[in-house]
Amino acid sequence: MATVRPFTGLRASVALADQVLAPPYDVVSEAEARAIVAGNPNSFLRVTRSEVDLPQGSDSHGPQAYQQAAATLRRFADEGVLVRDPEPSFYVYAQQMGDHRQAGLMALCSCSEYDRGIVRKHEFTRPDKEQDRTDHILTLQAQTGLVFLAHRQTETIAALHTAAARLDPLFSVTTADGVVHSLTRIDAPDQVAAWAQAFAALPVLYIADGHHRSAAASRASAAHDGAGSWGRFLCGIFPDDRLQVLAYNRLVADLQGRSPAQFLDALSQDFAITSGVAAAPDRRGCLHMYLDGAWHRLSPRDGVVDAGDPVASLDVAVLQDRVLEPLLGIADPRRDTRVRFVGGIRGTDALAAAVDSGTAAVAFSLFPTGLDQLFDVADAGHVMPPKSTWFEPKLAGGVLVHALD
Repeated sequence: MATVRPFTGLRASVALADQVLAPPYDVVSEAEARAIVAGNPNSFLRVTRSEVDLPQGSDSHGPQAYQQAAATLRRFADEGVLVRDPEPSFYVYAQQMGDHRQAGLMALCSCSEYDRGIVRKHEFTRPDKEQDRTDHILTLQAQTGLVFLAHRQTETIAALHTAAARLDPLFSVTTADGVVHSLTRIDAPDQVAAWAQAFAALPVLYIADGHHRSAAASRASAAHDGAGSWGRFLCGIFPDDRLQVLAYNRLVADLQGRSPAQFLDALSQDFAITSGVAAAPDRRGCLHMYLDGAWHRLSPRDGVVDAGDPVASLDVAVLQDRVLEPLLGIADPRRDTRVRFVGGIRGTDALAAAVDSGTAAVAFSLFPTGLDQLFDVADAGHVMPPKSTWFEPKLAGGVLVHALD
């Protein structure tokens, strides 16, 4: 069973929510963060990217940055930029991006259940990033970044979301990217109990994004022997049938010494190639490639894809295992600077433009990895290739904070 708990959230005040809500800390550079906070003393980036309030060149992962973040978080609470609700509650966080709407439950999940695999992961983590998030939690005595979880939808949870959508939100604000964010508090005892019972019927939850934050919460919990609120971590938990996953595409700087014709010939060993196709694939099981001014479909030949392997059968894995590593020499896509990852929100025109301008030699456009595939990989205890999923819209920072006792 999946345990979810209500909590006394430290949240953006109704009056200032439009100033507080900010992009997630890990999708903006320091320069972008400094530009966003300029003239806005209440941006939550001052907590999550606290180097913006330090001199240029300061270590963003050092003690001074964490102490600055802690001081700003205290200031926000003291000045009412963030307010703490009087009693434990659940919250429903909804986002509207164009015609797409998604809503998830904001709650605390169990570090112990994360450690035992009830909250399932599908990515490796890096020790340095884990340490950074752990130090941030320990210094601030708070979890300022939520872990983005997904679950298989049930009729009971769908009905609870329908009922919650009829309630008046605490706030509804539109951020600079045009996404509408709203937060609704669930504090009626019968409704709190209903939400908890509905999630208790789920055998597992899945990390969609936030592997380093969940690992850091587990480490911080262990440092406090799992006592009290230290044994829980802040999550936004969304049903799989409401999430929007976009492609995560690739640009590669060169063809490893081959001409375009030679590269196509090398590809033909494992793929049937069709030229003059649309930029984006319309189904799983094929790759689209922009090379030498044209789009091409790469359809794996018989025997190339192991359909019974939940990882090897992913399009991103086929690209890595059959193209990027053997033909282009990219064995470690996490660290190889010759490959760039391009979120699907940028569209395929950006891929073609990069190749046409000479900043890349070849581009690969992928069909989005499905949540069913993510679940299958996690259920098998495996990990996905890096940069397999791009969720949109992004969950904003500053919506809720879990203050630790």
